[in-house]
Amino acid sequence: MKKYLYKYIVCVAVLFSGLSFAQQTPAPKQSQAISIVGATAHIGNGQVIENATIVFENGKIVRVGASATTQTAGKVIDAKGKHVYPGFIAPNSTLGLVEVDAVRATKDEDEIGNFNPHIRSLIAYNTESKVVESCRPNGILTAQIVPRGGRVSGTSSIVQLDAWNWEDAAVKVDDGIHLNWPSNFSRGRWWLGEPRGLSPNKDYAKQVIAIQDGFNEVSSYLNGSRSPKHLPNEAMNGLFKGSQKLYVHVDTEKGMLDAIAFAKKNNVKIVIVGGYHAHKIATTLRQNDIPVLLHRTHSVPEMDDEDYDLSYKKAKILTDAGVLVGLENSGQMERMNTRNLPFLAGTVAAQGLDKEKALQLITSNTAKILGIDDRLGTLEVGKDATLFISEGDALDMRGNILTYAFIEGRMLSLETHQTKLWKRYMEKYSRK
Repeated sequence: MKKYLYKYIVCVAVLFSGLSFAQQTPAPKQSQAISIVGATAHIGNGQVIENATIVFENGKIVRVGASATTQTAGKVIDAKGKHVYPGFIAPNSTLGLVEVDAVRATKDEDEIGNFNPHIRSLIAYNTESKVVESCRPNGILTAQIVPRGGRVSGTSSIVQLDAWNWEDAAVKVDDGIHLNWPSNFSRGRWWLGEPRGLSPNKDYAKQVIAIQDGFNEVSSYLNGSRSPKHLPNEAMNGLFKGSQKLYVHVDTEKGMLDAIAFAKKNNVKIVIVGGYHAHKIATTLRQNDIPVLLHRTHSVPEMDDEDYDLSYKKAKILTDAGVLVGLENSGQMERMNTRNLPFLAGTVAAQGLDKEKALQLITSNTAKILGIDDRLGTLEVGKDATLFISEGDALDMRGNILTYAFIEGRMLSLETHQTKLWKRYMEKYSRK
C-alpha cells in the first residue's frame, strides 16, 4: 500500500511541477507575410504615422507607410483604432538569472571573486523562466542580461524573450563588460559600531588605483605573449579592441567624472549605468558623447535636500541637455518589476518630456546604447519584426493591453500565469 501511495505522490508532484514551471512553447518561425493595417504606428524615432500599414516577412519589416499608399501582403491584421510599437528593450537586467529570490538553487546572478570578466551571463540565462514570460504581455521583448557582484561582474549579452535555449535567444553575444565603480561615500555599518549616515570613503583613492592597476595588467598581458592563457584577461580583449563597451555602474558625481577620465586614459568606450547624479554633469556627458542608462524612475530621493520628484524628471533634464538616455530598472524586485518598464517611460512623459521622446528611452535610444540599433528599436524597413499591437497608449497601464506581439516575425503567445489568474478572478467578480 505504501509503495503505491509513494508512486502516486511522486506522479502528482511531477505533474504539478510541470504546470508550475514550464513556459509556453516558443512560437514557430514566420511562415507567411503579415500586414498590420489601420493602426497608429509609433516608429520609435519620434515619428508617428496615423492609419499606417506595416508589412513584414521572413522576420523582417519590408514596408512601412500610410495605408493609402502602402501595399499589403499575406495575412492582414485589422488594427484600426489601435497602436503599433517596436518591442521595448530592458537593459541592465537579471531576467532569467534568478527565478525565486528565497530559493538559493534558482539564483545564478553572481560568482565568487572580485574580477570576473570571463563570467558570461548568457550561458546561465534560463529561457524557461516564468518571470521572463510575464514581461511579454507588457511589450518587453528584448533584454540585456547582466551579471552582478564583485568589482568586475562579468560579461552581458542581449536576448530576445521567446526561445528554446540561450543559443536561440541570443541577439548580441558578449556585448560588454560590467564594472562596479567604488563610491566616494560610504554608509556607516551600525552593526560594526560605525556612525550612521554618509561619510567619505577613506579607501576610495586606493580602490580607483586598484582598478587602473588591474587594467594595466590586462593590457600588458594582451600586448604580450598571452602565455600561459589567462581567461579573465582574455575576456577583456574585445573591450580594448573596441568591439565591446564598458558599462560602469556608478551614481555619484565624482565617481562619474573619475570614470570618464579613466575611460579616456584607457581608450575604452563606456556607458554610465545608474547615474543617480548624472544630471549634475550633463554637459560633460554630452561633450564626451557618453550615454546613460538611468536608474529606476519610480524611486524616492536619496538626499534630504533633493526635489521629491527628481527621479521622475531626471531623464528629461538629461535629454534636454543632449545626452543619449535609456531607462533601466535594477533594484528591489528588479526581475518581477521589469514588466513595469513602459510605465517608467510614461512617468517621464508625465513630467514634460514629449511622449514620443519618452518612448525612445526604452526603444531606439536603448538600442543605440547597446549597439543593436541595426536590428531593433524602431519600425523601419530592414529591421527585425519585433513589435506589438496595443489597444491604447502602451506607456500608460490603462492602455497597455496587447492583442498581438511578434519577435522576428513570430507571433507570440501572450498567456502567462498572471493572465490566467486575472481571467480567473475577473470571472469570479463578474458573477456578483
